[in-house]
Amino acid sequence: MVQLCDERVGDSQRAAARARTPARAEAGVRWPLSTGRWILWRGRSSAIPGASASPQTTGSALYVPGDRPDRFDKAVASGADAVILDLEDSVAPEAKASARANVVAWQATARVTIGIQVRINSIGTPAGEDDLAALPVDVALRVPKAASTSDLDVAGRRELHAIVESALGIEHAYEIASHPHVATVVLGEADLAAELGITDESALAWIRTRLVVAARAAHLPAPMMSAYPHVNDLDGLAASCLTGRRLGMRGRTAIHPCQLSVIADAFAPTDIDLAWARAVLTAVEAAGGGVAVLGTGEMVDAAMARHARDLINLAQP
Repeated sequence: MVQLCDERVGDSQRAAARARTPARAEAGVRWPLSTGRWILWRGRSSAIPGASASPQTTGSALYVPGDRPDRFDKAVASGADAVILDLEDSVAPEAKASARANVVAWQATARVTIGIQVRINSIGTPAGEDDLAALPVDVALRVPKAASTSDLDVAGRRELHAIVESALGIEHAYEIASHPHVATVVLGEADLAAELGITDESALAWIRTRLVVAARAAHLPAPMMSAYPHVNDLDGLAASCLTGRRLGMRGRTAIHPCQLSVIADAFAPTDIDLAWARAVLTAVEAAGGGVAVLGTGEMVDAAMARHARDLINLAQP
């Protein structure tokens, strides 16, 4: 049976997602200065003393149009791990100025305990320049159409989440991920698929893997997946998330609250994952940190033990 994203399903899934949020929130946010707002933490160890990026970083981020301020607080209460206030694609050109004012006013007074980002308009456009001028420097920015590091330098000393959505951006993925102010990289799959003429999600597998490699090589968390556009197809969303998880991606953006718990379930460690992780840690510890063999005959070592610890940490309440 195909699950549909109607209001009845949405209510139950929002409740389930809220129940999961505390287990995930503290692993991925930090407190910026004294503004009373949370923003997603930078993946590199230089951002937080003693911290290091985990390839298992996971969660959900819910997009909200900037011209719908009535939805801002609802999005924060939705159970998402982060909220992305959008000034770009979801806002019509004639509404961008008012949307920008909405976001600035709300962030000035909001007191929230989840990550908040703002997706600005493309850097180099008049709307993008207006966004940079209006938004405080402590606001984390989601930067669309990042194709080179020069696109990011214009943003100044801000926390940046780069959206790679062109063939050129894919070619420069590692350089973008290595930019000193980039906290995460993600794909903009709709624009990228349009540019490349891709009509089947399976054709994105190599590109997704390419971004995973770039992020990890730059010591960033594994990328979140792009939003799944078919809001009413929750079964399709779940299958797509599992495909991305197998490629090393962690978490996903959402365009409707009813997608959140599906995303959480897809990226959460399963009982089988956790049983394997505990067996690996036990075996490697018994071997003094060297190579060990599980009861199934699988050979494991210290590198697999690190992955096992990541899985167990994800499951901590």
